[in-house]
Amino acid sequence: MKIYNTLSKSKEEFVPIEPGKVRMYVCGPTVYNYIHIGNARPMIVFDTVRRYFEYKGYEVNYVSNFTDVDDKIIKKANEEGVSTEEISERYIEECKKDMASMNIKPATYNPKATEEIEGMVAMIENLIEKGYAYEKNGTVYFSTRKFEGYGKLSKKNLDDLEAGSRVAVADEKNDPMDFVLWKPKKEGEPSWPSPWSDGRPGWHIECSEMSKKYLGDQIDIHAGGEDLVFPHHENEIAQSEAANGKEFSKYWMHNAFLNIDNKKMSKSEGNFFTVREIGEKFDLQVLRFFMLSSHYRSPLNFSKDLMDAAKSGLDRIKTAAYHLEQLEALAEERELNEQEKQVLADAESLTNKFNAAMEDDFNTADAISAIFEIVKLSNTNATKDSAKELIQILLKKIVVLCDILGVEVKHVEELLDEEIERLIEERQAARKNRDFARADEIRDELLEKGIILEDSREGVRWKRA
Repeated sequence: MKIYNTLSKSKEEFVPIEPGKVRMYVCGPTVYNYIHIGNARPMIVFDTVRRYFEYKGYEVNYVSNFTDVDDKIIKKANEEGVSTEEISERYIEECKKDMASMNIKPATYNPKATEEIEGMVAMIENLIEKGYAYEKNGTVYFSTRKFEGYGKLSKKNLDDLEAGSRVAVADEKNDPMDFVLWKPKKEGEPSWPSPWSDGRPGWHIECSEMSKKYLGDQIDIHAGGEDLVFPHHENEIAQSEAANGKEFSKYWMHNAFLNIDNKKMSKSEGNFFTVREIGEKFDLQVLRFFMLSSHYRSPLNFSKDLMDAAKSGLDRIKTAAYHLEQLEALAEERELNEQEKQVLADAESLTNKFNAAMEDDFNTADAISAIFEIVKLSNTNATKDSAKELIQILLKKIVVLCDILGVEVKHVEELLDEEIERLIEERQAARKNRDFARADEIRDELLEKGIILEDSREGVRWKRA
């Protein structure tokens, strides 16, 4: 399995620290509002990476944090006249609802920054003792020039960064590029005690401490959006390696940006969408399928037309799976014939193609192409006269491979209410009596109720619109 490592800017063979186990940390959202579709891309991408590792038999310890203390949270709390805790807890719950709708598996651990302050203080004390950090008037800074490898992830040079900086520099800093580990409280802000001042941690130290606590000093994979490479992940490396004295993460994975109608998403452009808003127009499984239709390191353009195309593609897979379910009840229990054996050999070859795509830096676009080829194979060869074993194996392959992508395709039986059942029966009777006008009326009436009927050789099928 090869992973593109941002650190080396090349694909590398994946070799875990501990055989059979993967320690993975993914930076989570700052919880001050509903998550937007830009947040959704790393959630979906790295959940899929996790699922593939598990499919291959790895035990994955997957940690993704919630930043629940931040300037934006404080601002929102002050606007509403409530506590920061009330804001963060509200949006953590809303975030979990959206993640569940996108079929994102719960993390092994979801640590919250406010519950890990003690560990952050201890790490900062360690950095001061080792000479990597210093305190000025209650603020603690990390001394970037003391850490020899600073800039190795982003490939940025400290002197160039300082020369290009247009941000006003605090006079008390020893160096313009030093960053905050701890800051004193301001009026109306939540705070915690520390040896330097009552205050709160800087953003970067959060992930260094939570990763260390839940995964250990060294981890296999650290992941997030490419906007986090600098300064967040660069600063994490500096803190963690300075404190722990060893390489922080072996592999760094970053997904590319999401654009909206070929423009950068921003509130000022009026093209800012939350996951909840998209969920009002599309099943969020469609959003997930859309996100995986492109390689995670490629910029992805979001538009209604592209979402409609993703819905059509996903419906095609679901329809094939549902058709196989129907055929399974009709197929014969018999030995496979030579033609059917060849069909299964072709399906196995396409499964290998799916695996090869995923093992080449998780190329979900090519993996989806392999699933479509299995769907085509199934649609062309599976009939009610097929051996039951053929139907079952084809169905299982589609379901299992889609599950790796976090896409549910198997039909879930739903009970129709008595009125709809009666209408379906009435339509069947009308067709039998050649009253096609009434049959068409009933079809239209059912469509208004969100029920789509499909007439096939095996009888009437229905699905929800």
